Amino acid sequence: MATLKDVKNKIKAVKKTKQITKAMNMVAASKLRSAQSNMEAFRPYARKFAEVLGNLAERAGEGASPLLVPREEVKKIHIVLCTSDRGLCGGFNTNLLEKAEAFMRQKSGAGVHFALTAFGRKARNWSRKTDALLADEYLGIMGTAIKFNEAATAGRKLVQSYLDGSADEVYIIYAEFLSTARQVPVLKKLLPIPPIEKAEAEAPEAAGYLPEHICEPSAAELLGEMLPRNIYVQLFSALLETSASEHAARMVAMDNATKACNDMIGNLTLAFNKARQSAITAELMDIVGGAEALKG
Repeated sequence: MATLKDVKNKIKAVKKTKQITKAMNMVAASKLRSAQSNMEAFRPYARKFAEVLGNLAERAGEGASPLLVPREEVKKIHIVLCTSDRGLCGGFNTNLLEKAEAFMRQKSGAGVHFALTAFGRKARNWSRKTDALLADEYLGIMGTAIKFNEAATAGRKLVQSYLDGSADEVYIIYAEFLSTARQVPVLKKLLPIPPIEKAEAEAPEAAGYLPEHICEPSAAELLGEMLPRNIYVQLFSALLETSASEHAARMVAMDNATKACNDMIGNLTLAFNKARQSAITAELMDIVGGAEALKG
């Protein structure tokens, strides 16, 4: 049975752990507000960009850009995997890595090769356990104020790899932020650029009016400039979503850890009180026994 000193030391250790988890919860909550604000501010731009691009692609035709033309045979698949740099965020990274593993199993076949662009140390470390070639890595930017230039730099390399034949398809796996308690792993094709969905404004009830954007120079020329930028926009949006999701997952995980510490402190305090009561009872019995022996 544990001594009083052992139980007391355990209580002190759990209290220190509780202080750490509570501090991490507060830090994650503070970073989440900023990350969520950036993500929500960028969403309208991304939607409007897709709307304009969809209008141009429809007018210019599928052959307007090589980025729209799918390959007849897909043998080289490039995956952009977005994870966090640090742990202590529950099953956040595990869900993303499982999504990547399931996708690779689905696409694996004779002569199929995978390449990986890793955002975050967890993605980089996971790549060492797979047969995928680590083409590029970006460490230390997840969980911080992500800049568009960082997404554009990675996007240019992805576009170039598709144009020069190093990749036949490019996919991105990231965490979509739905709420503080829910973040969903998402798989999306980046290249070749799939048909762009109609914007929300072009819903069936508003189908009577479909705006046509006036552009100079021609739609085909403008499309050639905007299609690569669409990759940058999608990549930046995915990084913002993943960053907000990471902070939300860590905040929830640290909150659960703090509650678990409170439960452990309660159980250990109860065990301490029982042990102390047992010790006091034993001492009283010794005293009473000694007094009775002196009387006898």
